[in-house]
Amino acid sequence: MQDLIQIFKNINIRDIVDMAIIAFVFYKLYMFISETRAEQLIKGILMLLLATQLSEWLQLHAINWILKNTMTVGVIAILIVFQPELRRGLEYIGRTKFLSKSIVDIEYEEINFMIEEIAKAVNYLSKERIGALIVLEKNTGLNEVVETGTLIDGHISQDLLVNIFIPNTPLHDGAVLIRRNKILAAGCFLSLTDSNNLSKDLGTRHRAGIGITERSDAIVVIVSEETGTISIAEGGKLRRFLDIKELKNILYANFAPDESKQWLFLKKKWRREDD
Repeated sequence: MQDLIQIFKNINIRDIVDMAIIAFVFYKLYMFISETRAEQLIKGILMLLLATQLSEWLQLHAINWILKNTMTVGVIAILIVFQPELRRGLEYIGRTKFLSKSIVDIEYEEINFMIEEIAKAVNYLSKERIGALIVLEKNTGLNEVVETGTLIDGHISQDLLVNIFIPNTPLHDGAVLIRRNKILAAGCFLSLTDSNNLSKDLGTRHRAGIGITERSDAIVVIVSEETGTISIAEGGKLRRFLDIKELKNILYANFAPDESKQWLFLKKKWRREDD
């Protein structure tokens, strides 16, 4: 126990930075090879290394000699067989700036992608007068809403959102719940608002959207099936007759990480629009 305490005492800020960089690089490498042929290759190499070490401990000299020589020849074989993957990996490193990218840049890219995909889907749905109810989770967890629908857990995209709300499909009547940049569930049931001060021309979809914002800090995007009107429910209130630019501005204002960073998000968004 004392030895462990002494080790922790000897750790300085450079050691922490050193370990953090190594962990980050290994994480990036894992994300790059995930669900590729290289992932299975790495698993195979780890098994060979484990078998080599075990054969040495158990003094299985013949097996140990074979495994060590296999590993030596295997390095050359790996370079030949996986040459396309290695080239692609080097191109990826040269093309990206993942070692110098700031947290704001990463957050901006995720949030910008989410908002752009939602805006494109809503624009299409509005023009085609296809009803939609999209719940964007913020700080208040909405797992009880997820449980009422069908789990999707898919990356957000315009095509996926549009297909969910196409009439006469199994999930088109419920709400979609989005958490960060993923469509977590679809066909979800939302309780209606208890307010009696709403316009008589508002249907169940709008009342359900308002209802969830009365019980949480979620933002709800609503597309009217009758008129194609775009609305946003927030804090128990409804903003109607929005265009796509207004919709995107509201979403950016709500999903920028904090007030101190919102000007960076807006600056990047304006630069993108100018381009």
